[in-house]
Amino acid sequence: MVLVSGFDSNSQERPMEKIPMTRRGHSALDTELKQLKSVERPAVIRAIAEAREHGDLSENAEYHAAREKQSFIEGRVKELEALLSRAQVIDPATLSGAVKFGATVTIVDEDTDEEKTYQIVGEAEADIEKGLLNLKSPIARALIGKEEGDSVEVRTPGGTKSYEILEIAYK
Repeated sequence: MVLVSGFDSNSQERPMEKIPMTRRGHSALDTELKQLKSVERPAVIRAIAEAREHGDLSENAEYHAAREKQSFIEGRVKELEALLSRAQVIDPATLSGAVKFGATVTIVDEDTDEEKTYQIVGEAEADIEKGLLNLKSPIARALIGKEEGDSVEVRTPGGTKSYEILEIAYK
């Protein structure tokens, strides 16, 4: 192994990978971070101080619960700061054409005629219950690059599903 200027010549220095995110997703994560730092963190610090006043910490359930909550908050703050520092905010309204990140896609299941509408978003803001589909999900990967009227096959845990793309919108 050869060290040159303090770098291992066998390692590949790569810049931090950007995380695609919609403006709405970035705003939601930023709001959560501000809430944690300005409300949740001070509240848990007060709860720890209050629990300490009750004496013996080894048998103080309030103290241990507050410390556990503090640990969760600090972990989430670090996670959100890392996500936001690597965010590449993409405005879907500036896009058009085939399905890509940010597209709102209406599909129909070719077997059941059930229609679904999803927006393709980054991993950090995905929420299938709200129709926000993770860019890395099997359905999103199958839809990327396709046009209205195209059919796609998606392998799911329940078997292969066929969908037709009814509409692509960028809003």
